[in-house]
Amino acid sequence: MVPLISEALAEYVERHSAPEPELLTELRDETHARLSDPQMQVGRVEGALLRMLVQLSGARRILEVGTFSGYSALSMASGLPDEGRLVTCDIDPVATTVARRFFDRSPHGHKIELRLGPAIETIAALAAEGASFDLVFLDADKPTYLDYYEAVLPLLPAGGLVVADNTLWSGRVLDPRDGNDHGIVRFNAHVAADERVDQVLLSVRDGVMLARKR
Repeated sequence: MVPLISEALAEYVERHSAPEPELLTELRDETHARLSDPQMQVGRVEGALLRMLVQLSGARRILEVGTFSGYSALSMASGLPDEGRLVTCDIDPVATTVARRFFDRSPHGHKIELRLGPAIETIAALAAEGASFDLVFLDADKPTYLDYYEAVLPLLPAGGLVVADNTLWSGRVLDPRDGNDHGIVRFNAHVAADERVDQVLLSVRDGVMLARKR
């Protein structure tokens, strides 16, 4: 991931944002030491933003598409009330093994349910179960973002929030070349034109799209 702002400015932002909990610092270190593609983990500032969005929205039920090693799930779970629930889904048994271990160590881990398998199938199963969510976080394979969005939007009530990561894609949205690039461009254009939501695209870390269902 190519930084969108200078290293010095990124450090300034971190110094003026909420400190990273010790467990999440340990998780970040282990992710970089043991897992491939550690850059897929959300950053410290984005983790703080996710926690605040949960708190500001009053969310009690969260769906996460793309667990990786669990940093974002733990960040959001920490903003939930004790009876809140977060369902997170992924297909990677290696990264999610790390996530499970850190969920077990966290005082917020009991709020999290991890479902292993293709996310689009998990979403369909949740819909069949009659599940609904107040907030959905998308951070999985980019060519499928639009499919995930269309699958989860019916599970949100009016006022529900979709949060999508990597929506500036290191600036490659301005010159898309491969399938990942075009997947993000398609997603952003679709959300921007979608009359079912109000949206804002933020230049936080690698880009965060917020879409609030009308």
